[in-house]
Amino acid sequence: MPHAREMTAVYYDEFGKTPVLSRLPIPSIEPTSVLVQVKASGICRSDWHGWMGHDRDIQLPHVPGHEFAGIISAVGSEVKGWNIGQRVTTPFVQACGKCDYCLQQDHQVCEFQEQAGFSSWGSFAQYVEVKNAMVNLVELPNDMDFATAAVLGCRFGTAYRALRDQAKIRETDYLLVIGCGGVGLSSIMIAQALGVHVAAMDLNPEARKLAGKCGAAITLNSLDEKGKKEILAWSGKGVHACVDAIGVKDLLGECIGLLRRRGRYVQVGLLPDQMGVPSFSFERVVAHELEVIGSHGIQAWQYRNMLDFIRLHKLPIHKIITGTCTLHQSIGLLTTMPEVKTPGVKVILQK
Repeated sequence: MPHAREMTAVYYDEFGKTPVLSRLPIPSIEPTSVLVQVKASGICRSDWHGWMGHDRDIQLPHVPGHEFAGIISAVGSEVKGWNIGQRVTTPFVQACGKCDYCLQQDHQVCEFQEQAGFSSWGSFAQYVEVKNAMVNLVELPNDMDFATAAVLGCRFGTAYRALRDQAKIRETDYLLVIGCGGVGLSSIMIAQALGVHVAAMDLNPEARKLAGKCGAAITLNSLDEKGKKEILAWSGKGVHACVDAIGVKDLLGECIGLLRRRGRYVQVGLLPDQMGVPSFSFERVVAHELEVIGSHGIQAWQYRNMLDFIRLHKLPIHKIITGTCTLHQSIGLLTTMPEVKTPGVKVILQK
């Protein structure tokens, strides 16, 4: 256990109010948990949604942050096989390991899941608790730095499972990615490694430029009539799959219209009900046997396959990390996230 009783953390006690850097008690861990000294934490749009009050699990006051990597600094009395000093990360869904869904290996939809940064205090802090550690901890490869590992927990890991398990994308398929943030860029990189033809849409020209560097053959700033015609001409009969990686309710119908028969639409980006409920044509869904699928993170047990995939294809995940900052600097990045024009993922680094 760390000798200090307090830690520095980003903290807010009101939704939408500018967070502050505070000295707070270090979390007390449960017997099945470990305490992790945070070395890197991604700044995600989901953190912004939480700060704005779009997540019903958040109880004030709160510390945000849900994708992180670090070093174990304390181990609960019931945790076996993990030791102080090990370099670790975890998916953002911390599963119970005991419910019906966990017993089917579907930890990402655990009935009793915890999420650091949402249901409990998160990783914009010097320390964070990982619950049910024996189910959720992942040891880092020796050659992987903390910043890259932090990106796996939400952005890259979410994209990996969305494409492989939910979209079921295959070599030579055509894929449309909506939003070229961390999940979108990861999706493009993964799809390109699989031999998939990729198009991407984003309003930000710098994000589109980065999408091209990650493997997108076509980049669009709109799905207007011109954009839709370009996608259909490029893909022939429409795309095999579309992944919304950012959450744009007004584009769902347009994306459904660009799917070829038996195509798959995968919703990854958050669409909180407070921001409006999307609509689309169920007539087309039925007639063309389309699938509309949600995708929610990745299980810890899938990390081994994902890490093998990264090594096999020599994926340059560092390309999607376009900036680092301190805990104090993260406050400005969090609160201005919708206005920020610099593409890619920003990561908080701590000594």
